[in-house]
Amino acid sequence: MIRHAVMVKLRDDADADHIARLLDGFRSLRCPGTLAYSVGTDAGLREGNWSFLVVADFTDAEAFRGYDADEEHNRLRGELAPYVEQMARCQFEL
Repeated sequence: MIRHAVMVKLRDDADADHIARLLDGFRSLRCPGTLAYSVGTDAGLREGNWSFLVVADFTDAEAFRGYDADEEHNRLRGELAPYVEQMARCQFEL
């Protein structure tokens, strides 16, 4: 199983309503081989945290690659890109 984690720090001028719609779009993705998919905004428990996190579990590397190449996923990423200050990604085997 592959776990994929993405942390995003948004720019200060990011439109909150537009970001909320994009996050709903990410939450609605249904790619083959996805076992679990979570999108959460920071709870504000510590100063300096990043804006939101995506954590997804896939059956295998092939399923992750399918998600990574998915047309709707890439459309959402493209819409998000102008609002991103920083992004960090990691995939690891469980």
